[in-house]
Amino acid sequence: MIVGNRKSMEEILEMVKPYKKVLLLGCRECITVCAAGGEREVGVLASELKLSRAKDGQEIEIKEFTLERQCDFEYIDQIKPFVDEYEVIVSMACGAGIQYTAERFPKKPVFPAINTTFLGVTLEQGLWAERCQGCGECILHLTGGVCPVARCAKSLFNGPCGGSSGGKCEVSKETDCAWQMIIDKLKGLGQLEKYEEIIGVKDWSTSRDGGPRKRVREDLRLQ
Repeated sequence: MIVGNRKSMEEILEMVKPYKKVLLLGCRECITVCAAGGEREVGVLASELKLSRAKDGQEIEIKEFTLERQCDFEYIDQIKPFVDEYEVIVSMACGAGIQYTAERFPKKPVFPAINTTFLGVTLEQGLWAERCQGCGECILHLTGGVCPVARCAKSLFNGPCGGSSGGKCEVSKETDCAWQMIIDKLKGLGQLEKYEEIIGVKDWSTSRDGGPRKRVREDLRLQ
């Protein structure tokens, strides 16, 4: 899932400073799971904005609305009937959802209330951890299902480096060395011979395709 954190109240207040009518737009997908931008968080932010403006003796009108997701025009179009009633949209979706909402309404300012951080998993309630950077060239079959791009502090394709010690990363003794994890996993799978294979340098330009990436399934497209 996509993990994000809400921006500071100071930053959000500065963004909406010139506006009196705000559409606060939440998302029920990933950002809800990590408790950053779902319906509950929309309500909390709306209350904080109103209290702050009232404290300064300033008016603000806020409409709270949470979409199923903001990465699909089918859902974004639900705000079409009333979007023109507001001066600005403050989106609590991930960066992709924020941009797509802005694309749908090109004449409307759309501001982010969320800092998108990584693709991750839920370790336990209230704790999420990075697992993927969406690099476009997955090598998990060679590394025992442990991603060195996302989980090694140096994103090494062949490790460990000389700084790891006792299974811990030199960056922090609280962080497991990804390559030690890879070795242990391959050993447990009886596939340690894979560790002896040199993984070639990643062609980042190819994975980026010279710009924003797209995935096409011709069999699913409407003709």
